[in-house]
Amino acid sequence: MLYAIISEDFKNSLERRLAARPDHLARLEKLRDEGRLVLAGPHPAIDADNPGEAGFSGSLVVAEFNSLEAAQAWADADPYMIAGVYAKISVKPFKKVLP
Repeated sequence: MLYAIISEDFKNSLERRLAARPDHLARLEKLRDEGRLVLAGPHPAIDADNPGEAGFSGSLVVAEFNSLEAAQAWADADPYMIAGVYAKISVKPFKKVLP
């Protein structure tokens, strides 16, 4: 089943985000390579593709996991969570309708 992993950043966490980004991306690339990743990306803190020093307010990942518990465990082990980038993570079942 698909799950939406919705994360909210701590304010002023851009430096920690940038430091943990290679490990964070490696985990997403593994999901992609396994054919389980639907989409992933950050939420810019301002209305711009490249928010610069404004940074990001969080992230969204939609991916396939065997259970809600497995999705939650994967999210809890995210390098951004460990590095103190994420203040909160919500994991919810997701049903893709379109496209």
